[in-house]
Amino acid sequence: MKLIYQHMLSFLLIIIATVSIIGYAEINYVRNQAYEQNFERMESYGNTIGGLAMTAGKGEKAVLNNTFLDQLQFVLSSNHIHFRVFTPDNNQVYPQTSESVRLPRAVFNSLKKGQEIRIKNNKVETHIWQTKNAYSGVLMPWFSNHRLMGVIWIGSTVHNIERPIQMAKANLLNALIITLLVGVFLSFILSYYSTSKIKRLSKATDKVAAGDFDVQIKHKDHDEIDQLATNFNRMVRKLKKSNDEIKAQEKRRDQFMADAAHEMRTPLTTINGILEGLQYDAIPEESKPKSIALMRRETTRLIRLINENLDYEKIRNNQIMLIKTNFDAKKVLQDIVVQLQNNAEKAKDELILKAPSNLPIYADRDRFTQIIVNLVQNAIQFTHDGKITISAKRLEHACQIQVSDNGIGMSKEQIKYIFERFFKADPSRARLGTGESGLGLSIVSSLIKQHGGKITVDSTPKVGSTFIVTIYDKGFEQFVSKS
Repeated sequence: MKLIYQHMLSFLLIIIATVSIIGYAEINYVRNQAYEQNFERMESYGNTIGGLAMTAGKGEKAVLNNTFLDQLQFVLSSNHIHFRVFTPDNNQVYPQTSESVRLPRAVFNSLKKGQEIRIKNNKVETHIWQTKNAYSGVLMPWFSNHRLMGVIWIGSTVHNIERPIQMAKANLLNALIITLLVGVFLSFILSYYSTSKIKRLSKATDKVAAGDFDVQIKHKDHDEIDQLATNFNRMVRKLKKSNDEIKAQEKRRDQFMADAAHEMRTPLTTINGILEGLQYDAIPEESKPKSIALMRRETTRLIRLINENLDYEKIRNNQIMLIKTNFDAKKVLQDIVVQLQNNAEKAKDELILKAPSNLPIYADRDRFTQIIVNLVQNAIQFTHDGKITISAKRLEHACQIQVSDNGIGMSKEQIKYIFERFFKADPSRARLGTGESGLGLSIVSSLIKQHGGKITVDSTPKVGSTFIVTIYDKGFEQFVSKS
């Protein structure tokens, strides 16, 4: 069943239940009022007739005249009212019958005690004889000086009494029909209003499922469905952002696979060519040492490319164990400058080290070396005919190293993704042997996080970049990455 019909059915059930309860209570009230008024009217008639009976003989024994009672009955019968009169010894004296008519003993004994008896329907409660029509009335004793003088039964037909009840039922039925018609109309409007919002959400969800992340639902913050729309819009914005990042990551991954294939194909082709030359003695004897050295460089290049990927996976999955010790970072920085001096000269860069004579640091020596080497190689890669400065100093409970260059720099958008896997700030300027895999800075960021340190970047396009690494002393680490 559709939601709109479920809502309409719910509204209608509530309306029917409410009207039924109110109608039942109203009919009972009308019935009780009708019978109560009838009892009071019959009691008034009974008291009036009893008064006449008590004064008929001016102190003598009171017996109403049959002629007078016939005339009285004739008048009252127009209102469907009848009465019967009984003597103190429980014999009916009016109307006169050929048979002796008496009240039940238990009923008469109650009347002798002065109790008045109300009879709602003598078809059910047979306090008096059975009649063709059901009557409702009262049995009243007449007393004079605490002496029972007679008993009167006076009643009206139940059909006459229940006429207003039937009218109330008819009115209730009409009201129920009108209420249902109005309820159907109103419930349709309310249900349509509620379900239309849900339909909009459903259609928007279908669009998102189809890959459209530009969907936004307009709402007015009136109810919980509008709140759901707000949450939906927030979710779609986050999904769009995540989807854009995934697409960018996929693009960088594809670029990495293409670059990796190219970088692996070139050395493998070189090695294969040299091996074929050696196999068929196509290489002169004097050129063999150079050819072997070239194969070794190309093999080293392949190993480095593979190791960077393996290192990144281990670091990302927290599968490496850091052996942190206290050592002098300046000696490590000096070794790095010597190691990378040749690469800097090839790019016509000047490599400068600025550090105090004693630079204590608490870190894993090998991984610290890897961090600085990757940062310096990155600077060499994007700087030509420039200066690369490694600056180091002590902070309170930390050691800070800066690697600055005056190379091509980066935009804010590039800085946003610089530490992500496969990202290259400028793939067109990636040069052989200088971190062309796009993993160097990702490894740097992960290693620094696992050291409990931090890294920041300040860069301006065509001006240069500065990477600032902070490694904290033992016990002062900021956090340890778990990813």
